Amino acid sequence: MAAMENGEEYHREYIYGVPAAPSEVWVRASGGRLYDNWIATLDAEKPEKTHPAWPASNAKKKGAVTWRCKSCHGWDYRGKDGAYAKGSYKTGIMGARAFAGKSPEAIHRIMTDRTHGFTHRMTPPDAMLRLATFVSKGQVDMAAYINSDKSVKGDPKRGVAIFQNVCAACHGFDGRALNWGDDDEPGYIGTEANGNPWEVPHKIRTGHPGVEMPALMAFPVRDAVDVLSYAQTLPTK
Repeated sequence: MAAMENGEEYHREYIYGVPAAPSEVWVRASGGRLYDNWIATLDAEKPEKTHPAWPASNAKKKGAVTWRCKSCHGWDYRGKDGAYAKGSYKTGIMGARAFAGKSPEAIHRIMTDRTHGFTHRMTPPDAMLRLATFVSKGQVDMAAYINSDKSVKGDPKRGVAIFQNVCAACHGFDGRALNWGDDDEPGYIGTEANGNPWEVPHKIRTGHPGVEMPALMAFPVRDAVDVLSYAQTLPTK
């Protein structure tokens, strides 16, 4: 999935490819996948060392996972002020919400500063700008839709129509066609929606890195929230 450009390895987006004339909405969705897992999105080489800015107070995580944006800034984009205020991803690092509305170029510069440490060999300029565009224009305030107790301010009656006509093609009508866990501790749509409701709408809106999953970024945020609301009614086991 890599080519050579100007003597350096240049990664095209894995699975999805890159359109000849990307729309703004596609750029945001692509950037969201990079925010999720740029390594899988670009089919890039995994960093072997733990990110230098990863706090020593969290020794539970190490290596490549510490280089994912979501690992520090959270699925709700609020970092230490959101769901990652506690748990295995607690870092004390601020969220990406602080950068919403800033220019993609300014965010790009932040990504390559000494703290973030990204290089264009790891993530090429066009990929960095897509990620920066998502941070600038693609993220939403999930606190407006998801409560701290994980309940969702959505309409499952609207969500079921979208789920059955779009999501069920891969996940099945009961959300159990794909399993990210095992027989003892399954990971179904219902499991994920109830266990980590902030992650699910991110993937609904941007797709999942490295696999063929439609992204609903072109549709209102309310659609993703309503799908999440319905998904919470699906079996968890």
